[in-house]
Parts: sequence; structure tokens; C-alpha cells
Amino acid sequence: MATAKTPTIRALRSSDEADWRHLWTAYLQFYETSVPEEVYQSTWARLLGDDPQDFSCLVAEQDGHLVGFTHYMFHRHAWKVENVCYLQDLYADPNVRGTGIGRRLIEAVYAAADAAGAPSVYWLTQDFNTTARQLYDRVGKLTPFIRYNRP
Repeated sequence: MATAKTPTIRALRSSDEADWRHLWTAYLQFYETSVPEEVYQSTWARLLGDDPQDFSCLVAEQDGHLVGFTHYMFHRHAWKVENVCYLQDLYADPNVRGTGIGRRLIEAVYAAADAAGAPSVYWLTQDFNTTARQLYDRVGKLTPFIRYNRP
């Protein structure tokens, strides 16, 4: 019986668009939302862009296909001299969950943040996301902050 290869964690490539789009759509569906085509296109362009305000993307590739991704960005913070890193999105295909891909993607963001001189990394999740929170409780520290949005 053949065993699945360990996924490779790497930067997003322009040739990844179809796989990335499939995974990001599934991620949005998990959160019971969607975005218009214009947002797909602008997000894709930003992920591959070189503007310091652009997002970055790391992906998990297995057997020639993407099975996970994380979007993250660096920004200034009023309480720190150095930038901080916001891990905005993290997703692993349900078929590979529980294999360590989420942890490896988060650790790769930690490494990217360290390399950029931004050791503070933070993210948000919904309180009902119990499966992901089991991982987050092992690789991060829960804070008491409550988020508000403009109505």
C-alpha cells in the first residue's frame, strides 16, 4: 500500500490559480459566505504582487495539487516598533485535515514573520470553529479581545 507524500510548504505560484481558487472557494463556503469575481481577481493579483501592503500566500502541495493555504500580511502597529503579521486565512482540504498541514502552514508563517523581523503573529477565528481551535490552542495563545465591525 502506497503512503501519501508529506506535503511541501512553499510560496504561491502563478500556475496555482485554479487549485487556489478551488480551496479559497471552499474556505469561504465553510464560513457561509462568498465574494464576487472582482474580489477573486484582486485577491489573486495582490497575492502575487510586490507592494508591501499586498498579502502573501503559502501553500501546501501534495501529489501535484494544492491541499492547503494561508494568506498573511505585515502591517505597522502603534504599540510596537516592528511590523506585526496578520494571518488572515488558513485552510486545509478536509481530506488532509488531521495530518499536520495546518500546523505546518502556521509554523511557515511564523518563520516568514521572523525572517521579516515581525515576530508578533496573530489571527482570528469564529468561536464555533472548534476543530481549528484545537490546533490554535496548541500553536498560539488565546487572547481576551472581542472584535467589533462597523455596522
